[in-house]
Amino acid sequence: MDTVDLARLQFALTAGAHFSFVALTLGLATLVAVIQTRATIGRSAVHLRMVRFWGQLYVINYAMGIVTGLVMEFQLGLAWRGLTDFAGNAFGSALALETVVAFFVESTFLGLWIFGWDRLNRWAHLALIWVVVLTAYASAYWVLVANGFMQNPVGYRREGGVLHVADVAAMLTNPAATVAFGHVLSASFLLAAFVMAGVSAYHLARRTAEREFFRKSLRLGLGVSLPATFLTATFGGIGFGLLQPGKAAAFNADPARIAQVQAEMTALHGPGDYVPPQGWVSAGGITMLAVFGLLFYLSIAGVLLMLFRRAVYGFRLWHWTLVGTIPLPFIAMMGGWIFREMGRQPWAVYGLLTTAEAMSPMTEGQARFSLIAFTAVFAVLVVINYWLLARTARRGPGEVSLGGAPRPTVPERPDPALTF
Repeated sequence: MDTVDLARLQFALTAGAHFSFVALTLGLATLVAVIQTRATIGRSAVHLRMVRFWGQLYVINYAMGIVTGLVMEFQLGLAWRGLTDFAGNAFGSALALETVVAFFVESTFLGLWIFGWDRLNRWAHLALIWVVVLTAYASAYWVLVANGFMQNPVGYRREGGVLHVADVAAMLTNPAATVAFGHVLSASFLLAAFVMAGVSAYHLARRTAEREFFRKSLRLGLGVSLPATFLTATFGGIGFGLLQPGKAAAFNADPARIAQVQAEMTALHGPGDYVPPQGWVSAGGITMLAVFGLLFYLSIAGVLLMLFRRAVYGFRLWHWTLVGTIPLPFIAMMGGWIFREMGRQPWAVYGLLTTAEAMSPMTEGQARFSLIAFTAVFAVLVVINYWLLARTARRGPGEVSLGGAPRPTVPERPDPALTF
């Protein structure tokens, strides 16, 4: 592998890992907010316990997502200086707004939500989690504005070999960003729904004493999964209509269209290989579609089965099937991410800057060392995160610390020596 391939592999591994954290965070935050709304309006004790349990899983995943995001952003300066020098003025503002929204607004309100249990009015506490959810959506939107610009550069002007923003509205309404935002958000709901259903099914299969708790959680997860599949498919179908010609040709493995795209791009940009890697594009797209189809049928079956109380409590084969589906939404999302990003190659900014031009000046040894270091750090973080999630999920709501009752303050005894 040459230097460019090493840098691309590094970013693919780290960005893909971070993306899995983000997707689960977006989905779980929404489900937790929905449950807390139900608990606040109905003063339901079981729903309040559900908020604490699923909220703790959300907080664990959010914290690790922040850490991986910080580590990943170092790559822009280390490995992709050419990209930031050329297009940083254009898409950098979107990333800056994402940082402000995610690291300041979202984290501040999340902190208030975490430490505000039994200290704030219940309606104020509910408002906090919805602010967290909305700022999470805003954070994802700004990231996709930046990514959408790289997929379909619009609203820019070029001065002195550098891109600048010329039309803010065009960037904010870029179909490559807005359609992707809807697709990612709905897919995140689907992912979180199957995680909630799978964890709940695990406890029901083990004949837990918390049967009512996990029955309600299972019903919510499966109830969300079906509309989420329709939303995901809708935005995905729209996105397929917006594919770059090279990506569409590579996915369909159409030799005539591939040759046509190559000839057109060569005429525009000079000699070069302008067809995306067909194997990666096809594998990513087929994986996404195949796993999504399976999830769709599992959602339909789950919604039907959950109507029967005896199946919810006693159908253990179904329970263990749902447990086994927990990794599937992650696989589908990784396939979709590979399809989207690999299909842009060889461009970092489509039609304007190639991936090779976007790289920092690095030797092969430096690129290899950076790949090993970043991959090792991310591997440790991923293992820790999913170990913590699995342990917390397995223990159940009985050992949740989030939102625990505040300890009574013990008055200090006066020191006799200081008493007058």
